[in-house]
Amino acid sequence: MRRTLTAAVAATVAIAAAALATGPASAVGDPARAVDTAAAALAAVGDRSSTGEVYTVLRTVTDPDGSAHVRLRRTLHGLAVRGGDVVVHLDRSGRATHTDGAPPAALATRTPRVSADRAAQAAKSAFDGTIIGVDRPLLVVDAAAGGRMAWETVVRGWAPDGQTPSRLHVLTDAATGAVYATDDEVKTVLGTGRTIYAGPVRIDTTLSGTAYQMIDPSHGGNRTCDMRNTTSGPCIVFTDADNLWGNYTTTDRASAAADAHFASAKTYDYFKFVHNRAGRTGTGAGVTSRVHYGSNYVNAFYDGAQLTFGDGIGNIHPLTSIDILAHELGHGYTDALVSLVYSGESGGIDEASSDIWGAMVEFYAAAPGDPGDYLIGEEADIFGTGELFGNLFDPSLDGSSHSCWSLATPPAAPHVSAGVGKHFFFNLAEGTGATKYGYSPVCGAAADVTGIGRAKAEKIWYRALNVYALSTTSYVNMRAYTLAAAADLYGSCSVEHKTVQAAWNAVNVAGVTVCGGP
Repeated sequence: MRRTLTAAVAATVAIAAAALATGPASAVGDPARAVDTAAAALAAVGDRSSTGEVYTVLRTVTDPDGSAHVRLRRTLHGLAVRGGDVVVHLDRSGRATHTDGAPPAALATRTPRVSADRAAQAAKSAFDGTIIGVDRPLLVVDAAAGGRMAWETVVRGWAPDGQTPSRLHVLTDAATGAVYATDDEVKTVLGTGRTIYAGPVRIDTTLSGTAYQMIDPSHGGNRTCDMRNTTSGPCIVFTDADNLWGNYTTTDRASAAADAHFASAKTYDYFKFVHNRAGRTGTGAGVTSRVHYGSNYVNAFYDGAQLTFGDGIGNIHPLTSIDILAHELGHGYTDALVSLVYSGESGGIDEASSDIWGAMVEFYAAAPGDPGDYLIGEEADIFGTGELFGNLFDPSLDGSSHSCWSLATPPAAPHVSAGVGKHFFFNLAEGTGATKYGYSPVCGAAADVTGIGRAKAEKIWYRALNVYALSTTSYVNMRAYTLAAAADLYGSCSVEHKTVQAAWNAVNVAGVTVCGGP
């Protein structure tokens, strides 16, 4: 059976090897050898003599030195494996150095005791809000839950606020019928253009006949449209006769649109020129930003395809600031790198990533009205009181987020557990104690940290997600992955490598220790 496994794996890894072989001759050496070594590495992860696992290549990352990283999706006896992604790391000769991703436990039975109809009813009961429809349950293997068989049901509808759409994935144990986990596809944040927040800025538009449209030909065709304070119906692309958009206030609907249009372009440029990724899909395609959504809607969301922004309390605080838009669009970029399960610590890392991207894009944009900082959503005044919404230097200041890891972190909601990742990143970039952006406390008895700067910190976080992270990554995993990324980029036992370790220690995340550190 192991021979059969190797053949199945080799057939799928061959796609990646062939793609790599089209690059420089030094990239992988002999493609056939790359297939064999990747297959052997997967077989060595655990005993798969009777697992019936099949792998499909999702994508590959090739480093400048010719080493490669092959990310694969897994099925087990024909069932999709949730959280079952695997990454095989190959050196420049095609030799597998190591593999990330543990195999799921063997299934005791392939026959569910609970019917799909019963699972669908349980999923409907778990949905808070108004249900529009329920997709047919899909039988899966949940690697994140020890390899149990489960029904995954997508319930579509509206959240309790009546304006936020929801596509809730509900996991029901196929043996007992109990709902044990949920996560929502729709990720929210409480959550020359004459913009409200960015100030006077240049935006790219398209001339169509005698009118200009908010369609950006320089950034993948980004579009910005008006929902006219409804939650359904067509979203009308903004047009203007003189290519001057807005009046710096909410009295002109184009002001908030100009903020969103500018921010989406800067987010596109940030990932393209800092991380060499062309659009969230990697194909260069842009995104649609829907503004003026709903009435008194104090939220923004990314639904997997487009961005949507409410106008806030009293419809006078549009959630279209640079950091909020980059946070939401950042979900799309993160999802393209690694599809993090949106619950537990992996969900927190997803949210932390978006706040990190929000802050980094704000610095990158350098807008005259909204200079870079480590605050989140402060321009939009989400609460209408001037109260601080979120930050990276001490996330607990919002009253709920975790600045330090504890046993309460793994079961916490993603927006709460995200604080640990955000605090780590701030420590890595700016250091602990008093900084120009805020005071960053040290957790427990950890030593103070001297930051390595944003330019290096953002590269380390991105590479950790792109090359190493898996869908069920935890904070202890992320510690190991950022250490690996720092070693790749700046050298083992470099200042950057050691600072990554110190920054995790400073937020109470223990784990891999390098270079004789504490």
